[in-house]
Amino acid sequence: MTPNARALAHPPREEIRVETVLHALSDPVRLRIVRRLAGAGDALACSHFDLPVSKSTTTHHFRVLRESGVIRQIYRGTAKLSVLRAEDLDDLFPGLLDSVLAAARLQAERLGEG
Repeated sequence: MTPNARALAHPPREEIRVETVLHALSDPVRLRIVRRLAGAGDALACSHFDLPVSKSTTTHHFRVLRESGVIRQIYRGTAKLSVLRAEDLDDLFPGLLDSVLAAARLQAERLGEG
């Protein structure tokens, strides 16, 4: 296997679109992933997420986030690590990510979802 055989496609910063980012963030499971990554401040393996969906659905949600430019994923050994592209998103859409994360936190508190 060549070194790039496991490379994953990510949109370049200049191709990230606000409507695609908003679509990715509109799903509760994907928003939960983004909140967890934002709280971690570092790359996390997919196994660190306890999601109420099947493994194949989890893979789909991570793919949507990656292809929209919200996260970056890399392989480290057998683990696929995900990291929030906060700097890219903040440069392109100042305040958007912080506003969405704050709103999601307030909603979770209001609904008792922690």
